[in-house]
Amino acid sequence: MSADPRHVPAPATEPASTRSETPEHSMTTGEADTETYPRPPETGPEPSATAHVRARSGGPLALRAGQAAPAGMARLGRGDGTGLALPVWPDGATPSLLEEYQVAPVPVERSGETRRVLAAALRCCWSDLTADPWPGTPASVDDVLSTYRALIGRGDDLMRNWAIGALRRLHDSAWLEVADGFVRLGPRCASWPPASHAQLRELMRRLPTAEETPGGTEVLPVVDDRLDGAPENAEAGASVTIPDEVDTDLLGPFDERRRAEIVAAFMAVEHAAEPVHEARFSALRDPVLRRTLTEMLERRGRVLIHDRESWISGYAAETLATGTASGTGTVSQAGSVLDEAERAVLVLVLIHSVAIPRADGLLPTDSWLSPFPAQIDELRRHTKLPIGELEAALRTLRHAGLVTQVKAGEEAGGYVPGPQFHRLTSQARRRLQEELILAAGPHTPLAAAVRANRR
Repeated sequence: MSADPRHVPAPATEPASTRSETPEHSMTTGEADTETYPRPPETGPEPSATAHVRARSGGPLALRAGQAAPAGMARLGRGDGTGLALPVWPDGATPSLLEEYQVAPVPVERSGETRRVLAAALRCCWSDLTADPWPGTPASVDDVLSTYRALIGRGDDLMRNWAIGALRRLHDSAWLEVADGFVRLGPRCASWPPASHAQLRELMRRLPTAEETPGGTEVLPVVDDRLDGAPENAEAGASVTIPDEVDTDLLGPFDERRRAEIVAAFMAVEHAAEPVHEARFSALRDPVLRRTLTEMLERRGRVLIHDRESWISGYAAETLATGTASGTGTVSQAGSVLDEAERAVLVLVLIHSVAIPRADGLLPTDSWLSPFPAQIDELRRHTKLPIGELEAALRTLRHAGLVTQVKAGEEAGGYVPGPQFHRLTSQARRRLQEELILAAGPHTPLAAAVRANRR
């Protein structure tokens, strides 16, 4: 534990966006869902793999009163009987396991500020340190910002803007719930393993409060939408039900060492930013261990993607096909997190950074990663979106890992496809290629051939 309260340890799971990681979703699906979390199907229980896909792409799943969580998920119950379903990792592992193997996770924009704002929110919302962190109690945004200011010792406008941006990222990724001028701990805070609570309690005792603000700097401005009084605590009687066995039937036959190797490989292919080399994980080299890993992924609607000697995971084609057939299943639910403007901006980035260089012979036909950024001036010139909507769409796509902002020498820089494009299966690559043809040249003979093949 660091003695300096400004160096906040990373949570057990890195704050990150939960938006859809499959780019073809963003170009083929309907309007955005207005609910905070994906709602359960109205007709009967859905397959467990489909539920895991919806949770991965859209965040924790909303559960009706008395509805059980799908297999492999924890149930976060609220006082009124409703709840949320949150995926549980095997053997209590978390993505922080990647640090032990020196595997880089998907980067978080301004990760340091995001951690510190999360720590400030936890300091304000975790009012009873003898209880578990989630659900905590509501705290005003003003109190969280003031605690953040006390934590960093600064209160200028730049720091306030960074804090507001971090609150937005934490809300989008379900680490916090920010609404009506108040902050609640999000359902992902319930994923911290009990073994980490003692460390978190010690950290909370070391963190300053808003009343411990050092003199000489102005307090962060109060947000305008703050309500007069805090909302009633609807979390009374909240509970967390963790499934006793997650993949025990698959992992049970192995000894402790091999079991740990399988779990480590699982966390790596699911949460690494780039494909991981098989030399670093014996479960990727050994066919027997890899078969078990494949079965673990299948239960979550995922498959292994192999590129030479590297591996990563992606959505299973059959899981996506189920949603395509019904029109209201996996694809539409998972893809609905991106609205029409965000999908249009993603297509524009792909046209300028991939399609045009590929047409000039500068990129291989199967590559969706590009060193040729789409310049921001080009994006502004070729879209009818207002500048504010364009920038908001780019921000959402960055947080989702669908685009990455890069510098281009002395130029202003631009955007290229993000790390989530590593997770395209061969079927998804082909589908995305067809969608890009239809978007870039809808009246060309090639586009007509694509439409004819789909009939």
